[in-house]
Amino acid sequence: MSNRRLEGKVVVITGASSGIGALMGEGVAREGGIPVLMARSADKLEQVASRINGEYGLYRLDVTSSEQVFAVMEQVLARYGKIDVLINNAGYGVFETIEKAELATIEDMMDVNYMGTVRCTKAVLPAMLKAGSGHIVNIASMAGKIGSAKSSGYSATKHAVLGFTNCIRQDLMKAGISVTAVNPGPIDTPFFERADPSGQYVSNVKWFMLRPEQVTEAVITAIVKRKAEIDLPLMAAAGIRLYQLLPRLFDRVAHRMLNKK
Repeated sequence: MSNRRLEGKVVVITGASSGIGALMGEGVAREGGIPVLMARSADKLEQVASRINGEYGLYRLDVTSSEQVFAVMEQVLARYGKIDVLINNAGYGVFETIEKAELATIEDMMDVNYMGTVRCTKAVLPAMLKAGSGHIVNIASMAGKIGSAKSSGYSATKHAVLGFTNCIRQDLMKAGISVTAVNPGPIDTPFFERADPSGQYVSNVKWFMLRPEQVTEAVITAIVKRKAEIDLPLMAAAGIRLYQLLPRLFDRVAHRMLNKK
């Protein structure tokens, strides 16, 4: 009997060309699964695929295109006959105060981060419902639970992802399909090359940042154990609970700690 935790599982990963998406592809392969990597950049996907030992799939995908999302997921189903796990990881952030933030940027973040998650979920759901099994993992964020300055656009997208995740978990409770929300704090990935080009925020929170490998392992464990939600790191998870109990007091006390952008 294999001791690899995802043996034979077909695992679709969006936003797989860099950061935790790329590492999750490698992690799934190590655990005996078949990572199906998706992102807009075919060249970057090829680079990720070169580090994977074993079978994998590779598809160019723009999650803002409904037509493309449904067509690509159909191709995956035609090739493998199933999708066991969908990891909705595609997303990005831009940190700016609300008065300076461009409306077009806020709209695009919502289209990628939230609607991309919705599109991909809708595209794989009929096959999972027919099979009576499956697992949808949505990479949200601590920013979806606690607001901070310069995060209005990004945080709103992650609030939306969390709301969507919690609702479909109820919808699918008796369908044999698990739904997981993953809420990491800041991760040391290329995400911040776009979100924080000055490097100020990264410099201020470097001590607190998660290693991408930590998040990857947490996601794989959540899939295996079918956890409903994980918050990372533990310190931030404790802060979330305090915020939920005393939100206005937390706002005042944590203002200087949170607003490092």
